[in-house]
Amino acid sequence: MAVDMKRLTILGATGSIGASTADVMLRHCERFSAYALVGGKNAERMLQLAESLQPEWVVMTDSKAAHSLHGRLPDGIRLEAGMDAAIAMAEAEQADIVVAAMVGSAGLPAALAAVKAGKKVCLANKECLVTAGRIFMQEAHLSGSEVVPVDSEHAAVHQCIAGHDRDSIERIVLTASGGPFLDRDISTMASVTPEEAVAHPNWDMGAKISVDSATMVNKALELIEARWLFDMPPDKLSAIIHPQSIVHALVEYRDGSVLAQMAEPDMRAPVAYALQATPRLNSGISMLDLVKRQRLDFIGIDEQRFPIMPLVRDVMKSDDSMSIAFNAANEEANLAFREHRLSFTDITQIIEDVLGMSADISVHSLDQVWSLDQEARRLAASAIWKVGG
Repeated sequence: MAVDMKRLTILGATGSIGASTADVMLRHCERFSAYALVGGKNAERMLQLAESLQPEWVVMTDSKAAHSLHGRLPDGIRLEAGMDAAIAMAEAEQADIVVAAMVGSAGLPAALAAVKAGKKVCLANKECLVTAGRIFMQEAHLSGSEVVPVDSEHAAVHQCIAGHDRDSIERIVLTASGGPFLDRDISTMASVTPEEAVAHPNWDMGAKISVDSATMVNKALELIEARWLFDMPPDKLSAIIHPQSIVHALVEYRDGSVLAQMAEPDMRAPVAYALQATPRLNSGISMLDLVKRQRLDFIGIDEQRFPIMPLVRDVMKSDDSMSIAFNAANEEANLAFREHRLSFTDITQIIEDVLGMSADISVHSLDQVWSLDQEARRLAASAIWKVGG
């Protein structure tokens, strides 16, 4: 039987999700090929990907990185630079699937372009839904775009609700590993270093997202994201700590049944599911051996240790603008911490301060998104300066 070949544009190809996507693609060369690879500054990693995946186009949003690749790409691969080129690759007629894995709100324009073009979008960029969830999902509905989550937790929920009546759902529970400081003395949290925060026990996610996991901001963002992905009210969304990262999410139903999705913690599994759910693909991950695992632990979230959780509950009950402020403030505070300009515990305090100064209003356009985002960053920069100098 002939296999329908799908052509991919990978936004954020040089990151960890890009690496997982490339691995799955290379296991199934008869099903997937690369149309375009889009990266930021990591030219050497892009060169490796271009050699293995042989795309038609390579785009580096950073002009210096693009310049460094001139004359070095394999024959026949064309090179472009800038965000406009990234957007063009996301909405190109030749692309069947777009993997949206750029980190941060900078990934929104290209991912939204793919949605408007009616593409199947494998979404690994939280900020698309955190900052513009209403707009993003409305555009998907209008264009017929299929938005499939790549985050392991949302991919798990997607699998647990497939074929079930949405009105029967009582609660969606996302699991959190607890990060590297689950058992650390709370009184010492202010002295946490960026190097310690980046050392995640289960996942290789990059510096920014690893710090988000350590503060539990990552889970807070995922709760906001789930609100839009699954069209669920905030009171039906919650989180629980599961240190082994084997159960990725649970869905509770009206009849008392609870469905859970389990797998070894490896992003190739949700990537493979997002690319093709039926029939399932060999993702390359190890099969789960529960006997070898012996135990699975579940712990309620200590809000003294993770004070971001009560903050996000308030954000989800508020209008869209507060999610934008939450995300922008976190991006600025997270970076300041990684640059040793803030203490670890200051991150949540900066977010709380910015939320307290931000307008609580509904958002209906990208111009509003960018305006509110910039205002929140201005407030965050001022607050960071006052705290860290």
